[in-house]
Amino acid sequence: MNEGVVATAAEGRKRMGSGTNGDQAASAWREICARMREDVGEAAYQSWLKPMTLRELAEGQVRMSVPTRFMRDWVVAHYAERLLALWSEEVSGVRSIDIVVQPERFVRAQVAAPAAETAAPVAVVPPRVVRSADEPREEFGAPLDVRFTFENFVVGKPNEFAYAAARRVAEATAVTFNPLFLYSGVGLGKTHLMHAIAWHIRRRSPERTVVYLSAEKFMYLFIRALREHNTVDFKEMFRNADVLMVDDVQFLGAKNTTQEEFFHTFNALVDQGRQIVLSADKSPSDLEGMEERLISRLNCGLVADIHPTTFELRLGILESKAERLETPVPKKVLEFLAHKITSNVRELEGALNRVHAHARLVGRDITLETTQEVLHDLLRANDRRVTIEEIQKRVAEHFNIKTLEMTSPRRARSVARPRQVAMYLAKQLTSRSLPEIGRKFGGRDHTTVMHAVRKVEELRERDSGFAEDVDLLRRMLEG
Repeated sequence: MNEGVVATAAEGRKRMGSGTNGDQAASAWREICARMREDVGEAAYQSWLKPMTLRELAEGQVRMSVPTRFMRDWVVAHYAERLLALWSEEVSGVRSIDIVVQPERFVRAQVAAPAAETAAPVAVVPPRVVRSADEPREEFGAPLDVRFTFENFVVGKPNEFAYAAARRVAEATAVTFNPLFLYSGVGLGKTHLMHAIAWHIRRRSPERTVVYLSAEKFMYLFIRALREHNTVDFKEMFRNADVLMVDDVQFLGAKNTTQEEFFHTFNALVDQGRQIVLSADKSPSDLEGMEERLISRLNCGLVADIHPTTFELRLGILESKAERLETPVPKKVLEFLAHKITSNVRELEGALNRVHAHARLVGRDITLETTQEVLHDLLRANDRRVTIEEIQKRVAEHFNIKTLEMTSPRRARSVARPRQVAMYLAKQLTSRSLPEIGRKFGGRDHTTVMHAVRKVEELRERDSGFAEDVDLLRRMLEG
Protein backbone atom coordinates (compact mmCIF):
# COMPACT_ATOMS: atom_id res chain seq x y z
CA MET A 1 0.00 0.00 0.00
CA ASN A 2 1.30 3.49 -0.84
CA GLU A 3 2.65 5.43 2.16
CA GLY A 4 0.67 8.52 1.19
CA VAL A 5 -2.58 6.54 1.20
CA VAL A 6 -1.77 4.95 4.56
CA ALA A 7 -0.90 8.32 6.09
CA THR A 8 -4.06 9.94 4.77
CA ALA A 9 -6.23 7.09 6.02
CA ALA A 10 -4.60 7.18 9.45
CA GLU A 11 -5.16 10.89 9.67
CA GLY A 12 -8.79 10.31 8.72
CA ARG A 13 -9.22 7.83 11.56
CA LYS A 14 -7.92 10.41 14.04
CA ARG A 15 -10.49 12.90 12.82
CA MET A 16 -13.38 10.43 12.79
CA GLY A 17 -12.43 8.42 15.85
CA SER A 18 -11.12 4.86 16.05
CA GLY A 19 -14.51 3.14 16.06
CA THR A 20 -15.99 0.84 13.45
CA ASN A 21 -17.31 3.72 11.36
CA GLY A 22 -13.89 5.34 11.19
CA ASP A 23 -12.18 2.06 10.29
CA GLN A 24 -14.78 1.35 7.60
CA ALA A 25 -14.31 4.80 6.06
CA ALA A 26 -10.52 4.57 6.17
CA SER A 27 -10.57 1.14 4.56
CA ALA A 28 -12.98 2.33 1.87
CA TRP A 29 -10.81 5.37 1.16
CA ARG A 30 -7.72 3.17 0.71
CA GLU A 31 -9.57 1.06 -1.82
CA ILE A 32 -10.91 4.14 -3.64
CA CYS A 33 -7.42 5.65 -3.83
CA ALA A 34 -6.08 2.47 -5.39
CA ARG A 35 -8.88 2.35 -7.96
CA MET A 36 -8.57 6.06 -8.82
CA ARG A 37 -4.84 5.64 -9.31
CA GLU A 38 -5.55 2.90 -11.87
CA ASP A 39 -8.24 5.01 -13.55
CA VAL A 40 -6.42 8.34 -13.90
CA GLY A 41 -2.76 7.33 -13.95
CA GLU A 42 0.12 8.03 -11.61
CA ALA A 43 0.77 11.65 -12.61
CA ALA A 44 -2.83 12.83 -12.20
CA TYR A 45 -3.21 10.83 -8.98
CA GLN A 46 -0.11 12.39 -7.40
CA SER A 47 -1.12 15.91 -8.47
CA TRP A 48 -4.81 15.99 -7.59
CA LEU A 49 -5.98 13.00 -5.51
CA LYS A 50 -3.10 12.14 -3.20
CA PRO A 51 -3.31 15.55 -1.41
CA MET A 52 -6.96 14.87 -0.48
CA THR A 53 -7.68 14.06 3.17
CA LEU A 54 -10.63 12.04 4.46
CA ARG A 55 -12.40 14.05 7.16
CA GLU A 56 -15.68 12.40 8.09
CA LEU A 57 -18.29 9.82 7.09
CA ALA A 58 -21.69 10.40 8.68
CA GLU A 59 -25.35 10.09 7.68
CA GLY A 60 -24.64 9.19 4.06
CA GLN A 61 -22.23 12.08 3.56
CA VAL A 62 -18.45 11.95 3.07
CA ARG A 63 -16.42 15.03 3.93
CA MET A 64 -12.98 15.43 2.36
CA SER A 65 -10.52 18.31 2.27
CA VAL A 66 -7.89 19.65 -0.12
CA PRO A 67 -5.23 22.28 0.64
CA THR A 68 -6.11 24.92 -2.02
CA ARG A 69 -9.11 26.36 -3.87
CA PHE A 70 -7.50 25.66 -7.23
CA MET A 71 -7.19 22.00 -6.30
CA ARG A 72 -10.76 21.88 -4.95
CA ASP A 73 -12.19 23.28 -8.20
CA TRP A 74 -10.14 20.88 -10.30
CA VAL A 75 -11.18 17.81 -8.28
CA VAL A 76 -14.85 18.86 -8.35
CA ALA A 77 -14.78 19.49 -12.10
CA HIS A 78 -12.92 16.30 -13.11
CA TYR A 79 -13.19 13.64 -10.41
CA ALA A 80 -16.12 14.34 -8.06
CA GLU A 81 -18.70 12.20 -9.82
CA ARG A 82 -16.28 9.28 -10.09
CA LEU A 83 -15.35 9.60 -6.42
CA LEU A 84 -18.99 9.65 -5.41
CA ALA A 85 -19.69 6.53 -7.49
CA LEU A 86 -16.80 4.67 -5.87
CA TRP A 87 -17.84 5.74 -2.35
CA SER A 88 -21.36 4.48 -3.07
CA GLU A 89 -19.93 1.12 -4.13
CA GLU A 90 -17.67 0.80 -1.08
CA VAL A 91 -20.06 2.09 1.60
CA SER A 92 -23.79 1.58 1.19
CA GLY A 93 -25.90 4.64 1.87
CA VAL A 94 -23.36 7.27 0.74
CA ARG A 95 -25.30 9.92 -1.19
CA SER A 96 -23.03 12.97 -1.42
CA ILE A 97 -19.54 14.32 -0.90
CA ASP A 98 -18.50 17.59 0.75
CA ILE A 99 -15.17 18.91 -0.51
CA VAL A 100 -13.74 21.64 1.70
CA VAL A 101 -10.64 23.79 1.42
CA GLN A 102 -8.29 23.49 4.36
CA PRO A 103 -4.62 24.53 4.02
CA GLU A 104 -2.04 22.02 5.21
CA ARG A 105 -1.09 24.13 8.21
CA PHE A 106 -4.75 24.06 9.32
CA VAL A 107 -4.95 20.29 8.77
CA ARG A 108 -1.90 19.66 10.94
CA ALA A 109 -3.26 21.89 13.70
CA GLN A 110 -6.55 19.98 13.70
CA VAL A 111 -4.82 16.60 13.97
CA ALA A 112 -2.84 17.81 16.98
CA ALA A 113 -5.84 19.46 18.67
CA PRO A 114 -9.28 18.86 17.09
CA ALA A 115 -11.30 22.06 16.69
CA ALA A 116 -14.53 23.16 15.05
CA GLU A 117 -14.61 23.15 11.26
CA THR A 118 -14.10 26.60 9.78
CA ALA A 119 -13.95 25.86 6.07
CA ALA A 120 -17.24 26.29 4.20
CA PRO A 121 -18.30 22.98 2.61
CA VAL A 122 -18.72 22.36 -1.08
CA ALA A 123 -21.54 19.85 -1.47
CA VAL A 124 -21.22 17.41 -4.35
CA VAL A 125 -24.62 15.99 -5.26
CA PRO A 126 -25.01 14.17 -8.57
CA PRO A 127 -25.32 15.23 -11.28
CA ARG A 128 -24.17 18.75 -10.41
CA VAL A 129 -22.06 20.52 -7.81
CA VAL A 130 -23.73 22.83 -5.29
CA ARG A 131 -21.70 25.29 -3.19
CA SER A 132 -22.43 27.49 -0.23
CA ALA A 133 -23.42 31.08 -1.04
CA ASP A 134 -20.26 32.59 0.44
CA GLU A 135 -17.92 30.41 -1.61
CA PRO A 136 -18.60 30.78 -5.35
CA ARG A 137 -17.12 28.43 -7.88
CA GLU A 138 -13.86 29.65 -9.45
CA GLU A 139 -13.49 27.96 -12.80
CA PHE A 140 -9.97 28.08 -14.21
CA GLY A 141 -10.97 26.48 -17.50
CA ALA A 142 -13.68 27.53 -19.93
CA PRO A 143 -16.72 25.35 -20.71
CA LEU A 144 -16.79 23.48 -24.00
CA ASP A 145 -19.61 23.98 -26.50
CA VAL A 146 -21.37 20.65 -27.11
CA ARG A 147 -21.98 21.64 -30.75
CA PHE A 148 -18.28 22.04 -31.53
CA THR A 149 -17.20 18.50 -32.37
CA PHE A 150 -15.34 16.99 -35.31
CA GLU A 151 -18.60 15.40 -36.44
CA ASN A 152 -20.21 18.84 -36.81
CA PHE A 153 -17.23 20.46 -38.56
CA VAL A 154 -17.72 20.82 -42.32
CA VAL A 155 -14.42 20.28 -44.14
CA GLY A 156 -13.50 22.06 -47.35
CA LYS A 157 -10.41 23.20 -49.18
CA PRO A 158 -9.90 26.34 -47.02
CA ASN A 159 -9.81 24.41 -43.73
CA GLU A 160 -8.79 20.84 -44.62
CA PHE A 161 -5.17 21.23 -43.46
CA ALA A 162 -6.12 22.71 -40.09
CA TYR A 163 -8.78 20.02 -39.65
CA ALA A 164 -6.33 17.20 -40.44
CA ALA A 165 -3.78 18.63 -37.98
CA ALA A 166 -6.42 18.97 -35.25
CA ARG A 167 -7.58 15.36 -35.76
CA ARG A 168 -4.02 14.10 -35.59
CA VAL A 169 -3.42 15.86 -32.28
CA ALA A 170 -6.73 14.64 -30.85
CA GLU A 171 -6.12 11.02 -31.82
CA ALA A 172 -2.42 10.80 -30.92
CA THR A 173 -1.41 8.99 -27.75
CA ALA A 174 1.78 11.06 -27.54
CA VAL A 175 2.68 14.63 -28.50
CA THR A 176 2.44 15.14 -32.25
CA PHE A 177 3.16 18.81 -32.95
CA ASN A 178 4.14 21.14 -30.13
CA PRO A 179 2.49 23.49 -30.26
CA LEU A 180 -0.29 23.11 -32.78
CA PHE A 181 -0.96 26.74 -33.70
CA LEU A 182 -4.25 27.49 -35.49
CA TYR A 183 -4.91 30.94 -36.92
CA SER A 184 -7.60 32.59 -39.02
CA GLY A 185 -9.88 35.60 -39.21
CA VAL A 186 -12.99 35.92 -37.07
CA GLY A 187 -15.62 33.16 -37.30
CA LEU A 188 -13.79 30.72 -39.58
CA GLY A 189 -13.65 27.74 -37.24
CA LYS A 190 -10.48 27.79 -35.13
CA THR A 191 -12.39 27.79 -31.83
CA HIS A 192 -14.63 25.00 -33.15
CA LEU A 193 -11.54 22.88 -33.87
CA MET A 194 -10.07 23.54 -30.42
CA HIS A 195 -13.29 22.46 -28.71
CA ALA A 196 -13.43 19.40 -30.99
CA ILE A 197 -9.90 18.38 -29.94
CA ALA A 198 -10.82 18.71 -26.26
CA TRP A 199 -14.07 16.72 -26.64
CA HIS A 200 -12.32 13.94 -28.56
CA ILE A 201 -9.51 13.57 -26.00
CA ARG A 202 -11.93 13.61 -23.07
CA ARG A 203 -14.07 10.88 -24.63
CA ARG A 204 -11.14 8.75 -25.82
CA SER A 205 -8.80 9.23 -22.85
CA PRO A 206 -10.78 10.46 -19.81
CA GLU A 207 -7.75 9.97 -17.60
CA ARG A 208 -5.90 12.78 -19.41
CA THR A 209 -6.22 16.29 -18.00
CA VAL A 210 -7.36 18.79 -20.67
CA VAL A 211 -7.39 22.50 -19.82
CA TYR A 212 -9.06 24.85 -22.32
CA LEU A 213 -9.34 28.60 -21.73
CA SER A 214 -8.93 31.97 -23.42
CA ALA A 215 -5.75 34.04 -23.21
CA GLU A 216 -7.77 36.69 -21.37
CA LYS A 217 -8.77 34.12 -18.72
CA PHE A 218 -5.12 33.05 -18.41
CA MET A 219 -4.16 36.70 -17.79
CA TYR A 220 -6.94 37.14 -15.25
CA LEU A 221 -5.95 34.05 -13.29
CA PHE A 222 -2.28 35.03 -13.32
CA ILE A 223 -2.99 38.57 -12.13
CA ARG A 224 -5.25 37.23 -9.40
CA ALA A 225 -2.56 34.76 -8.31
CA LEU A 226 -0.06 37.62 -8.07
CA ARG A 227 -2.49 39.73 -6.07
CA GLU A 228 -3.22 36.85 -3.69
CA HIS A 229 0.44 35.79 -3.48
CA ASN A 230 -0.61 32.39 -4.76
CA THR A 231 1.58 31.82 -7.82
CA VAL A 232 2.62 28.33 -6.64
CA ASP A 233 -0.94 27.05 -7.08
CA PHE A 234 -1.20 28.83 -10.42
CA LYS A 235 1.93 27.15 -11.74
CA GLU A 236 0.89 23.76 -10.38
CA MET A 237 -2.54 24.02 -11.96
CA PHE A 238 -1.32 24.64 -15.51
CA ARG A 239 1.89 22.62 -15.44
CA ASN A 240 0.05 19.46 -14.42
CA ALA A 241 -2.15 19.56 -17.54
CA ASP A 242 -1.68 16.81 -20.11
CA VAL A 243 -3.12 19.07 -22.80
CA LEU A 244 -3.16 22.88 -22.49
CA MET A 245 -5.33 24.79 -24.98
CA VAL A 246 -5.28 28.59 -25.08
CA ASP A 247 -7.58 30.50 -27.45
CA ASP A 248 -6.84 33.98 -28.89
CA VAL A 249 -3.22 34.26 -27.72
CA GLN A 250 -2.93 37.58 -29.56
CA PHE A 251 -4.36 39.16 -26.40
CA LEU A 252 -1.08 38.38 -24.62
CA GLY A 253 0.64 41.03 -26.77
CA ALA A 254 2.16 43.92 -24.77
CA LYS A 255 1.43 42.09 -21.47
CA ASN A 256 5.07 41.50 -20.57
CA THR A 257 4.64 39.90 -17.15
CA THR A 258 1.94 37.54 -18.37
CA GLN A 259 4.02 36.67 -21.44
CA GLU A 260 6.91 35.79 -19.13
CA GLU A 261 4.75 33.36 -17.14
CA PHE A 262 3.18 31.92 -20.30
CA PHE A 263 6.67 31.39 -21.75
CA HIS A 264 7.78 29.44 -18.67
CA THR A 265 4.54 27.42 -18.61
CA PHE A 266 5.05 26.64 -22.30
CA ASN A 267 8.61 25.44 -21.70
CA ALA A 268 7.65 23.35 -18.66
CA LEU A 269 4.93 21.51 -20.58
CA VAL A 270 7.11 20.93 -23.64
CA ASP A 271 9.90 19.56 -21.44
CA GLN A 272 7.41 17.11 -19.89
CA GLY A 273 6.13 16.01 -23.30
CA ARG A 274 2.67 17.53 -22.77
CA GLN A 275 0.57 18.75 -25.71
CA ILE A 276 -0.08 22.45 -26.33
CA VAL A 277 -2.73 23.80 -28.74
CA LEU A 278 -3.02 27.54 -29.40
CA SER A 279 -5.08 29.82 -31.63
CA ALA A 280 -4.86 33.44 -32.78
CA ASP A 281 -6.11 35.79 -35.46
CA LYS A 282 -2.65 36.03 -37.06
CA SER A 283 0.35 33.79 -37.62
CA PRO A 284 2.96 33.80 -34.81
CA SER A 285 5.34 36.02 -36.76
CA ASP A 286 2.62 38.66 -37.26
CA LEU A 287 1.48 38.90 -33.63
CA GLU A 288 1.95 42.42 -32.31
CA GLY A 289 3.71 43.04 -29.00
CA MET A 290 5.02 39.48 -28.63
CA GLU A 291 8.57 38.85 -27.42
CA GLU A 292 10.89 37.33 -30.00
CA ARG A 293 11.65 34.29 -27.85
CA LEU A 294 7.93 33.54 -27.50
CA ILE A 295 7.32 34.00 -31.24
CA SER A 296 10.18 31.56 -31.85
CA ARG A 297 8.56 29.04 -29.52
CA LEU A 298 5.15 29.42 -31.19
CA ASN A 299 6.73 28.81 -34.59
CA CYS A 300 8.54 25.64 -33.51
CA GLY A 301 5.51 23.36 -33.86
CA LEU A 302 2.94 23.14 -36.63
CA VAL A 303 1.32 26.38 -37.80
CA ALA A 304 -1.98 25.80 -39.64
CA ASP A 305 -4.06 28.61 -41.10
CA ILE A 306 -7.73 28.55 -42.06
CA HIS A 307 -8.43 30.46 -45.25
CA PRO A 308 -11.59 32.47 -46.00
CA THR A 309 -14.50 30.27 -47.01
CA THR A 310 -15.38 29.40 -50.59
CA PHE A 311 -18.93 29.25 -51.95
CA GLU A 312 -18.83 25.44 -51.89
CA LEU A 313 -17.76 25.35 -48.24
CA ARG A 314 -20.35 27.93 -47.19
CA LEU A 315 -23.08 25.97 -48.96
CA GLY A 316 -21.92 22.75 -47.31
CA ILE A 317 -22.04 24.40 -43.87
CA LEU A 318 -25.57 25.69 -44.51
CA GLU A 319 -26.77 22.31 -45.78
CA SER A 320 -25.34 20.58 -42.72
CA LYS A 321 -27.04 23.02 -40.37
CA ALA A 322 -30.33 22.96 -42.31
CA GLU A 323 -30.52 19.17 -41.88
CA ARG A 324 -30.77 19.66 -38.12
CA LEU A 325 -33.61 22.20 -38.35
CA GLU A 326 -37.25 21.20 -38.05
CA THR A 327 -38.37 23.53 -40.89
CA PRO A 328 -37.26 22.58 -44.43
CA VAL A 329 -35.08 25.17 -46.16
CA PRO A 330 -35.20 25.34 -50.00
CA LYS A 331 -31.89 24.76 -51.80
CA LYS A 332 -32.18 28.10 -53.61
CA VAL A 333 -32.34 29.92 -50.26
CA LEU A 334 -29.19 28.17 -49.06
CA GLU A 335 -27.40 29.04 -52.32
CA PHE A 336 -28.56 32.65 -52.04
CA LEU A 337 -27.15 32.94 -48.49
CA ALA A 338 -23.89 31.25 -49.49
CA HIS A 339 -23.46 33.79 -52.29
CA LYS A 340 -24.41 36.85 -50.26
CA ILE A 341 -22.82 36.30 -46.84
CA THR A 342 -19.11 35.73 -47.32
CA SER A 343 -17.59 37.28 -44.20
CA ASN A 344 -17.48 34.39 -41.73
CA VAL A 345 -19.22 31.18 -40.72
CA ARG A 346 -20.64 32.65 -37.53
CA GLU A 347 -22.55 35.31 -39.44
CA LEU A 348 -23.64 32.77 -42.04
CA GLU A 349 -25.13 30.43 -39.43
CA GLY A 350 -26.71 33.39 -37.64
CA ALA A 351 -28.49 34.39 -40.85
CA LEU A 352 -29.96 30.91 -41.27
CA ASN A 353 -31.07 30.92 -37.63
CA ARG A 354 -32.90 34.22 -38.16
CA VAL A 355 -34.70 32.93 -41.24
CA HIS A 356 -35.66 29.71 -39.48
CA ALA A 357 -36.88 31.52 -36.34
CA HIS A 358 -38.97 33.94 -38.42
CA ALA A 359 -40.62 31.07 -40.29
CA ARG A 360 -41.56 29.26 -37.07
CA LEU A 361 -42.78 32.34 -35.22
CA VAL A 362 -45.01 33.73 -37.97
CA GLY A 363 -46.00 30.36 -39.42
CA ARG A 364 -44.78 31.01 -42.97
CA ASP A 365 -42.71 28.85 -45.31
CA ILE A 366 -39.12 29.86 -45.98
CA THR A 367 -38.86 31.42 -49.43
CA LEU A 368 -36.30 33.55 -51.21
CA GLU A 369 -38.58 36.59 -50.81
CA THR A 370 -39.06 36.18 -47.04
CA THR A 371 -35.31 35.56 -46.65
CA GLN A 372 -34.50 38.87 -48.35
CA GLU A 373 -37.10 40.61 -46.21
CA VAL A 374 -35.88 39.18 -42.88
CA LEU A 375 -32.18 39.74 -43.64
CA HIS A 376 -32.40 43.10 -45.39
CA ASP A 377 -30.00 44.80 -42.93
CA LEU A 378 -27.45 41.98 -42.99
CA LEU A 379 -27.56 41.67 -46.77
CA ARG A 380 -27.09 45.41 -47.21
CA ALA A 381 -24.05 45.35 -44.92
CA ASN A 382 -22.52 42.44 -46.83
CA ASP A 383 -23.02 44.20 -50.16
CA ARG A 384 -20.37 46.74 -49.15
CA ARG A 385 -17.64 45.58 -46.74
CA VAL A 386 -15.64 48.47 -45.31
CA THR A 387 -12.28 47.88 -43.63
CA ILE A 388 -10.92 49.85 -40.69
CA GLU A 389 -7.82 50.69 -42.75
CA GLU A 390 -10.07 52.19 -45.46
CA ILE A 391 -11.95 54.23 -42.86
CA GLN A 392 -8.70 55.56 -41.37
CA LYS A 393 -7.38 56.58 -44.78
CA ARG A 394 -10.58 58.33 -45.89
CA VAL A 395 -11.05 60.19 -42.59
CA ALA A 396 -7.39 61.27 -42.54
CA GLU A 397 -7.74 62.67 -46.06
CA HIS A 398 -10.95 64.50 -45.14
CA PHE A 399 -9.39 66.19 -42.10
CA ASN A 400 -6.05 66.74 -43.84
CA ILE A 401 -3.86 64.72 -41.46
CA LYS A 402 -1.48 61.82 -42.05
CA THR A 403 -2.94 58.30 -41.87
CA LEU A 404 -0.19 57.42 -39.38
CA GLU A 405 -1.77 59.83 -36.90
CA MET A 406 -4.64 57.37 -36.51
CA THR A 407 -2.34 55.05 -34.58
CA SER A 408 -0.03 57.65 -33.01
CA PRO A 409 -0.08 58.55 -29.28
CA ARG A 410 -0.66 62.26 -30.04
CA ARG A 411 -3.63 63.80 -28.22
CA ALA A 412 -3.79 67.21 -29.90
CA ARG A 413 -7.39 68.06 -30.80
CA SER A 414 -6.52 68.38 -34.51
CA VAL A 415 -5.54 64.70 -34.42
CA ALA A 416 -7.74 63.30 -31.62
CA ARG A 417 -11.04 64.45 -33.15
CA PRO A 418 -10.51 62.79 -36.58
CA ARG A 419 -9.32 59.67 -34.76
CA GLN A 420 -12.55 59.62 -32.75
CA VAL A 421 -14.59 60.00 -35.93
CA ALA A 422 -12.72 57.07 -37.49
CA MET A 423 -13.38 54.93 -34.40
CA TYR A 424 -17.06 55.88 -34.52
CA LEU A 425 -17.34 54.93 -38.21
CA ALA A 426 -15.45 51.68 -37.58
CA LYS A 427 -18.03 50.79 -34.95
CA GLN A 428 -20.92 51.69 -37.29
CA LEU A 429 -19.64 50.20 -40.55
CA THR A 430 -17.74 47.07 -39.54
CA SER A 431 -18.50 43.97 -37.49
CA ARG A 432 -15.29 44.35 -35.48
CA SER A 433 -15.51 44.24 -31.69
CA LEU A 434 -14.47 47.21 -29.55
CA PRO A 435 -11.16 45.58 -28.48
CA GLU A 436 -10.38 44.77 -32.14
CA ILE A 437 -11.09 48.37 -33.18
CA GLY A 438 -8.91 49.66 -30.34
CA ARG A 439 -5.98 47.50 -31.44
CA LYS A 440 -6.26 48.91 -34.98
CA PHE A 441 -5.85 52.42 -33.53
CA GLY A 442 -2.44 51.94 -31.95
CA GLY A 443 -3.35 49.32 -29.37
CA ARG A 444 -5.87 51.47 -27.53
CA ASP A 445 -8.23 50.05 -24.93
CA HIS A 446 -11.86 49.25 -25.76
CA THR A 447 -12.96 51.94 -23.28
CA THR A 448 -11.20 54.53 -25.47
CA VAL A 449 -13.33 53.37 -28.42
CA MET A 450 -16.50 53.59 -26.31
CA HIS A 451 -15.58 57.14 -25.27
CA ALA A 452 -14.94 58.11 -28.91
CA VAL A 453 -18.34 56.76 -30.01
CA ARG A 454 -20.15 58.66 -27.25
CA LYS A 455 -18.23 61.86 -27.99
CA VAL A 456 -19.01 61.78 -31.71
CA GLU A 457 -22.69 61.09 -31.02
CA GLU A 458 -22.83 64.09 -28.64
CA LEU A 459 -21.11 66.39 -31.16
CA ARG A 460 -23.46 65.27 -33.95
CA GLU A 461 -26.43 66.39 -31.85
CA ARG A 462 -24.90 69.78 -30.96
CA ASP A 463 -23.03 70.71 -34.14
CA SER A 464 -24.90 70.40 -37.44
CA GLY A 465 -21.73 71.10 -39.46
CA PHE A 466 -19.87 68.30 -37.70
CA ALA A 467 -22.86 65.98 -38.24
CA GLU A 468 -22.78 66.76 -41.98
CA ASP A 469 -19.06 65.91 -42.12
CA VAL A 470 -19.62 62.54 -40.45
CA ASP A 471 -22.63 61.73 -42.66
CA LEU A 472 -20.68 62.66 -45.77
CA LEU A 473 -17.81 60.37 -44.77
CA ARG A 474 -20.26 57.55 -44.09
CA ARG A 475 -21.92 57.92 -47.49
CA MET A 476 -18.53 58.00 -49.22
CA LEU A 477 -17.45 54.79 -47.44
CA GLU A 478 -20.74 53.01 -48.06
CA GLY A 479 -21.01 54.13 -51.69
